[in-house]
Amino acid sequence: MALPVVLLASPRSFCAGVERAVEIVEHLLAQRGGPIHVRKQIVHNTHVVADLEARGAVFVDELDAVPDGSTVVFSAHGVSPAVREEAARRDLDVVDATCPLVTKVHAEARRYAARGDTVVLIGHEGHEEVEGTLGEAPDRTVLVATVEDVARLEVPDPERVSYLTQTTLAVDETTEVVAALRAKFPALRGPASDDICYATTNRQDAVREVARDADLVLVVGSANSSNSVRLVELARRQGTPAHLIDDVSEIRPEWLEGVRVIGLSAGASAPPELVDEVITELGAWDVQVRETARETITFTLPAAVRPR
Repeated sequence: MALPVVLLASPRSFCAGVERAVEIVEHLLAQRGGPIHVRKQIVHNTHVVADLEARGAVFVDELDAVPDGSTVVFSAHGVSPAVREEAARRDLDVVDATCPLVTKVHAEARRYAARGDTVVLIGHEGHEEVEGTLGEAPDRTVLVATVEDVARLEVPDPERVSYLTQTTLAVDETTEVVAALRAKFPALRGPASDDICYATTNRQDAVREVARDADLVLVVGSANSSNSVRLVELARRQGTPAHLIDDVSEIRPEWLEGVRVIGLSAGASAPPELVDEVITELGAWDVQVRETARETITFTLPAAVRPR
C-alpha cells in the first residue's frame, strides 16, 4: 500500500520582512547585549518571541515601559507618527524594523490624505499594522473589513475617496471589498500595485494548490498571526478541513484518522524548523513539494545594525 502523502506548500514560513525584523533584534543583541526593548511582538509568532526573550530581548506593549535613552526596536508591523514622536521626546535610540512593504502603505496614506481624500483602509480592527496606518491620518481615514461595512460607509465627498489595504489580508476577500468600494464610489483611487504583500499572496496561492488535493490542511503559525489565520480560512473555503497549530504538539490524533493526504504550510512569521518538526512527527509519509512561486526578495538592514 502506498505511503500517505504530505503536500508541502512552497513558499511557506519566513518572508523577507520577517527575516529582516528578526535579524535586526539578533544583531542588536550581539552588538550591544541585552536588554534590547522591542515595542510589541517583533513578529507574530510565540516561538520567535520566546527565543529572543531568552537571549535578552524585552517585549513591551508601550514605550512608557522603556527607560529613557534606551534602545527600542519598532516591530515589523509599523507604528503611528504619535509613537515616533513619543520616542523622540523620550530620547530613545530607535531602530525601526517596520517591513518596507508596510512603510509603503504608510506613505500612501499620507499622500492620499494630503490631497484631500477620505482614505478607506481595508483591514482588521485592533491589528498593530492597522493601528499604525490609521495613525498617519486619523481624521481622514476610515476602517472597513467587509462588504457590509462598505454598504454602511458615508464619506464627505464621494468623488474624493482612496483605498489602502492591510498587507496580510486574504486576496479573494479583499478583491470583493474593493469591488464594493468601486461600485459605491466610481471615482475611487488606490495604489498602483496591490498593498497585499507578495509573501501573503504567494502563501495563499500555494495553500490553494495543496488544499485542492488534500484531505486535511495544517498551517503552522500563531493565533495572532493575521496571514497564518488567513491561510486556514482559505483552505476551509475550498472545502478542506484545516487547522492552525503553533507547533507539532498541537496536532490532535483524531484529525489524522482516515487522512491519506495532508497539505502543510506555515505563515510568514513561523520559523521553518517548526514545519520540519511536523514532518518528523508524522514519520513515514511521502513528502512532495508543491511550489507555486520562488521568492528571491531580500530587504537590507538599517544602517544602525549593519556589520561594520
